[in-house]
Amino acid sequence: MEKTLRVLNRMVKDGVIERYAIGGAVAAIFYVEPINTNDLDIFFHVQDPSAGLDILAPLYEYLGYLGYKGQGEAIDIEGWPVQFLPVFNPLLEEAVEQAKEVRFQRTKTNVMQAEHLVAIMLRQA
Repeated sequence: MEKTLRVLNRMVKDGVIERYAIGGAVAAIFYVEPINTNDLDIFFHVQDPSAGLDILAPLYEYLGYLGYKGQGEAIDIEGWPVQFLPVFNPLLEEAVEQAKEVRFQRTKTNVMQAEHLVAIMLRQA
């Protein structure tokens, strides 16, 4: 997963996405006992809201240029299916903005705080 996180950080550095936070099951692993999960949920701020309904197009173009391919509703980045989920409500906005910076091995990343993960789960229930 470290290589995947490096690609995500490069996307921020290159201006493809503004800020991101890991959510879902992978984020929960930072707070509870490990579980098995198949994908990495990445919540992000939309860089260009004028892109309309195709807000993922710039991400897919950028990652395609780097040689990564779509896999269903995800993009395989270094062996991890990554789902890009745009921030679309105030709760997710706050969760991304207040995400904790952590290290995964030698790579910095942002992980949603436990309180936000629970609130998001309850909202979806």
